[in-house]
Amino acid sequence: MTTFLLTLLTGVVFGTIDILPMLKMKLDKFSILSAFVFYLVVPFIVFNTDLFAMAWWLKGGVISLLLALPVVIIVAKDGIKAIMPMIAMSIVLGTLIGVVGKFVLQIL
Repeated sequence: MTTFLLTLLTGVVFGTIDILPMLKMKLDKFSILSAFVFYLVVPFIVFNTDLFAMAWWLKGGVISLLLALPVVIIVAKDGIKAIMPMIAMSIVLGTLIGVVGKFVLQIL
């Protein structure tokens, strides 16, 4: 149960980090909710996936990027300028999620 709550807390923290710039830019509520739910779910997948014996520091960013690709493709039809921030946030926040998983969950 502690692992579940820690994973959920990680998702809430990183989801909040991701939506703060979106709130400042006053994007629509569905885009904001979608981004929050994405980062709420990503830690559950990153923490419980072993990806081809990949280095722990690389796993979170790769998984997060792979999961974000369908959304990036959908957003690309409306404009190219949103693609790079989405990819960058996926890699950076995914890597940080992987770091949290490595060091915090290892303690438990």
